Amino acid sequence: MALHIRNTGSTRDMTGGPIVKQLLLFAMPLMLGNIFQLLYNTVDVFVVGKFVGTEALAAVGSTTMIVNMAVFFFNGFSIGAGVVIGQYFGASNTKRLHQAVETTMAVTFIFCILFTAAGYCMVEPMLRFMVTPEDVMHDATVYLHIYFLGIAGLLVYNMGSGILRAVGNTIMPLFFLILTSLLNIVLDLAFVIGLHAGIAGVAYATILSQFISAVLVMVLLTRTKEIYRFSWTDMRIDPELLKMIFSVGLPAGIQSVITAFSNVFVQAYVNVFGSACMAGWGCYNKLDQFIMLPMQSMSMAATTFVSQNIGAGKEERANEGTIKAVTLSVLVTGGIALGLFLFAEESVGLFTNDPAVIDFGALFLHANVFFLLANCVNHVLAGALRGRGDSRGPMIIMLFSFVALRQTYLFIVTRFIANTPVLVGFGYPVGWTSCMIIELIYFFMRWGRSSFPLHR
Repeated sequence: MALHIRNTGSTRDMTGGPIVKQLLLFAMPLMLGNIFQLLYNTVDVFVVGKFVGTEALAAVGSTTMIVNMAVFFFNGFSIGAGVVIGQYFGASNTKRLHQAVETTMAVTFIFCILFTAAGYCMVEPMLRFMVTPEDVMHDATVYLHIYFLGIAGLLVYNMGSGILRAVGNTIMPLFFLILTSLLNIVLDLAFVIGLHAGIAGVAYATILSQFISAVLVMVLLTRTKEIYRFSWTDMRIDPELLKMIFSVGLPAGIQSVITAFSNVFVQAYVNVFGSACMAGWGCYNKLDQFIMLPMQSMSMAATTFVSQNIGAGKEERANEGTIKAVTLSVLVTGGIALGLFLFAEESVGLFTNDPAVIDFGALFLHANVFFLLANCVNHVLAGALRGRGDSRGPMIIMLFSFVALRQTYLFIVTRFIANTPVLVGFGYPVGWTSCMIIELIYFFMRWGRSSFPLHR
């Protein structure tokens, strides 16, 4: 069944209208939502840094890379599902869109079981592999064990919000995140200050809040009257649709998880310098995640914009939207980068009172922050390519830059030049800059070519 789909309160057709306006209306709620998404773990870092201690702060900071390996792989699957759903939405093919939603959610529930079991079992081996100091090991193990026991809430929410984004709805995911992020803050303070539960308390607060966000998004998907409604009785896996989803999502997931695994090696290089440097690196990474929000949000906007327009057969509009998305991302990120560079110590001081930790965090910020402008190009172009169904190209480019080249740089620098915190941290800009150069060449070589023909 095919029919024309108009903008409603819970969908957005991006195949017509002013491009910049469409991108901003989509990306701004998404960026606010991503801010609140980051608040889950950032509030954990703040609470343990202020009320538990430096070792606990280092423990939470050092667990980020391990959590990211699981979450990023799943988010790759979410990207694939969003592209397929977005293209069917742009093509006004409601029957296949509905089938894509049912297939997506069925596979999500399977992933919930697998990620919970595998993540819990891999905690201690991964922490040992990262050369985690003994004074941090216990707290990091406790935090991760609890986190993986509740990771299903995060996965279900992320997939549900991915379905909503594919049809242009970023408002309801934002509302749910604001509500549960505020709840997370209250629970963090209650568990740590009121119940003296320490690092276990912030972990329990996080998974409880994520579980509630998952319930809210599932209630919306099952009760809505819109075309993306999820039905338990219709839930089944369509092999053809699953193949289409994985053709985009699997390369994106593999690229993300291998990059995250590579960052575990970076964390191991940092761990050599002790808990104060680890904590400073953890604070820097939290700030780094916030400054990356505009580019990540615009990348998601580009994916949805391009997928809908490719589905509608509007190649030139898809290309124009890509260039404008890159420009917007660079402008916004540049302003944030300048502010963090000028107020580096104050920014790191939000997470800790330890002068040594603040010095390390500010050192990493000053060295790296402006190179994130290169990453704007990387993320938005990758999002646009995935919107076309081309996920393999960005995967290969990012794996080469973020993994092979970065690890080669770290090996050479630490063994033959100087093993210092700032040179280790500079491994990130080396990967970002090389990726930007290669991806620009690749994108313009494929300009105007859609590699993902839609089966209608």
